[in-house]
Parts: sequence; C-alpha cells; structure tokens
Amino acid sequence: MPKPALIVIDLQTAMLDGVRFPPMHDHEALLARVAALLDAARRGGAPVAFVRHDGKPGEAIARGSPGWPIHPAIAPLAGEPIFEKTVGDAFAQTDLAGWLAEQGAGEAVLIGAQTDFCVNATFGGARARGLPIAVVADAHSTWPSNGETAAEIIARYNAAFAEAGARLVTTKALVAELSEAENA
Repeated sequence: MPKPALIVIDLQTAMLDGVRFPPMHDHEALLARVAALLDAARRGGAPVAFVRHDGKPGEAIARGSPGWPIHPAIAPLAGEPIFEKTVGDAFAQTDLAGWLAEQGAGEAVLIGAQTDFCVNATFGGARARGLPIAVVADAHSTWPSNGETAAEIIARYNAAFAEAGARLVTTKALVAELSEAENA
C-alpha cells in the first residue's frame, strides 16, 4: 500500500458554521469523519496538510474574516502545513506537490470542500501531475445546486473520481488502513 498523505481541503469555519449561509450538507457528521481520519493519520504517522481558500474582500472566507480559519474542530497541529490558495486547484498556486514529494507520499488522499469545485479541481491538479489519488467518498461535501441535492452531487463526483482512476475509500476503511500502519 502506498504511504498516504491526508489533504484537508477548505474546511473553513464559514463553510460549516451557518453564520453567512447554511452549513454544507451533513456538516456535523462530516466534521466527525474528518476528525477520525486526522486522528488515525496522526497516530499512524501519515503526513497531514491543510488547504485554505483566501476569498476576496467581503466574502465569507476572506483572509482574516471570522469564517476564514480552518474549522476549530479539525484545526491543524503544530508542524502541519497550511497551503493557501485563491483558485480551486490546491496544486496550482502552492508547493503542495513538493511537500508531498518531501514526505515520501505515494498517494494524495483528498477530503474536504467543496466537492464540485475545490475538491474536484484539486483532484484534477493531482491527476495532471501523475500522482496516485484516493478520495474519501464520505469525507467531502457541498451544497445543493441546479436541482441536484448535495448527496446526488457527491455521488456523481465519487463515480467520476473512480472512473478517472482514483481509489475511492470510505472513512471507516481508511481509518482501518491507517490503524494497521500504526500497529505495523
């Protein structure tokens, strides 16, 4: 099994707190699943990185705004990098690919927000770089859009990720894999 690196995409306070707009689909369970993944990755020695979107002034996730920080329930620990971006693809404006190489990561594991925007764009960036990719099927979310429920959008993108070559895994399965690595 390749050494995974967990990449937490744009799980910022504004996406989940309901202050400026409704929280993302299944936000409480999403935070719990992400927390479980982070705990397993950290215990298993898998590298963890966070991505934070810097919105434009006045936006809910504008730099320095109350909604900009990574949600406190899943906050980075000391030494875990935060890659900041202003476009969807977390690889486009950052050294995320270099960091993955430095970590010896054999697989980029994507979780976070927003399924149909930044998660999808980051998937495309990883794929364009030839990186092995896993997507945690139940650890990314979005809002309803264009007559589709959030659950339908998530399912559609999970199918597209798998069809494009991603390893699709559940939180439960990845936690078990990471726990095996911890015990090895």
